[in-house]
Amino acid sequence: MNKFKLVNNDESKIVTNNFKLVDEKQPRLFKDIFPYSEIPKVVFGGQQIPMSIPDDIWITDTTFRDGQQSMDTYTEKQIVKIFDYLHKLDNNSGIIRQTEFFLYTEKDRNAVKKCLARGYEFPEVTSWIRANKEDFKLVKDMGLKETGMLMSCSDYHIFKKLNKTRQEAMDLYVSLVEEALENGIVPRCHLEDITRADFFGFVIPLVQRLMELSKESGIKIKIRACDTLGLGLPYSGTELPRSVPQIINGLIKYGGVPSEYLEWHGHNDFYNVVPNATTAWLHGCSAINTSLFGIGERTGNCPLEAMIIEYGQIRGNVKNMNLKLISEIGQYFEGEFKYSIPPRTPYVGSEFNVTRAGIHADGILKDEEIYNIFDTEKILGRPIVVAVNEHSGHAGIAAWVNTYYRLKDSDKIDKKDERINTIKDWVDKQYETGRSTVMKSEELELIARKIIPQLSTKKHNTEEF
Repeated sequence: MNKFKLVNNDESKIVTNNFKLVDEKQPRLFKDIFPYSEIPKVVFGGQQIPMSIPDDIWITDTTFRDGQQSMDTYTEKQIVKIFDYLHKLDNNSGIIRQTEFFLYTEKDRNAVKKCLARGYEFPEVTSWIRANKEDFKLVKDMGLKETGMLMSCSDYHIFKKLNKTRQEAMDLYVSLVEEALENGIVPRCHLEDITRADFFGFVIPLVQRLMELSKESGIKIKIRACDTLGLGLPYSGTELPRSVPQIINGLIKYGGVPSEYLEWHGHNDFYNVVPNATTAWLHGCSAINTSLFGIGERTGNCPLEAMIIEYGQIRGNVKNMNLKLISEIGQYFEGEFKYSIPPRTPYVGSEFNVTRAGIHADGILKDEEIYNIFDTEKILGRPIVVAVNEHSGHAGIAAWVNTYYRLKDSDKIDKKDERINTIKDWVDKQYETGRSTVMKSEELELIARKIIPQLSTKKHNTEEF
């Protein structure tokens, strides 16, 4: 079923081959994989691609571009505020290396000017434009050093959206890159819909030409592989066009793209946005494009905070990033934009480290490491929380007291303490009279301080659940 067999099967010669554009007269839509009237197919049988993690990996941001398309338009003040947050979160670690902006309105351009005036090294300010020379003039006028350029690469887009042939599309893209090079601007080529594209018939010939231009000019030409509909697959042994390992490996091996020129941009339509991004890192892609909280088109982009944690797991640390700011940024979005972060969203949702299960609460009483993913208080500024309901029992109530008031070591109150039994009797009566909702902290605080007066001198965790 593999429709991507090369004419020349001598693997030793493939790397040096120049792949010629296959200028199909009719669009190649891979209907056996994407029937549209059915769920897309996963096709196995592809080669096993070995992992090859680049020496340097990093994150880029599209909160002001793809993210803003899915929100009410940001004001200049809001854009600068978020930009400041990104800089403080990165904390000069260079992990959040770039962020991209629209340039189409006066407001956008003014916001970019204000962000540039901050003088931050990280994240670097870049832009995004469509594949036309009118848009490119905006980049030149702003004096930016790099811009993303939309380069649709599947026949769905080339034939159906652009109404062009493959050759016409390639000529347009190359001409725009040449103009960027003439002006000393780094072009970042966004290969839109790469997971439905003819990889060897269009993508690789285009990329090889771009790499030739890069060598001739001495200017870096970046390649962003865009999984526009989230169709990419992280699994080893899957076939093109959906295989993330094969796409990344192919761009490097056949396209001649150095890892540091390569970036992955994914969407979450099939719940694979984080696995796909991590897979891209593991197979040779240096940069992963993200947005804060995954805000983006349809099901969203890859969450920036998720890839920070992925980076930490792969590298063993996150350098000197200030991860406690993640919660603050989340609170800003919820307050400023009335944006609702789902409560169970990892790392940032209001309930991501809240436990309600009695048996879990009993474990937390013994040692919070048993049921907490890591020291969320130290790393994210988010202490573990135990919620109280009719099923909590003595262990749950004791765990709530200890976590809410941050009691440590000898200050901890045991579940067998008679005062815990008194609080439990009070909680039981609430549910016996028809209550069905989780107890609020303020309610429990009133009764806990009455039963255990010394708690009034203790600092408490103000997280709500």
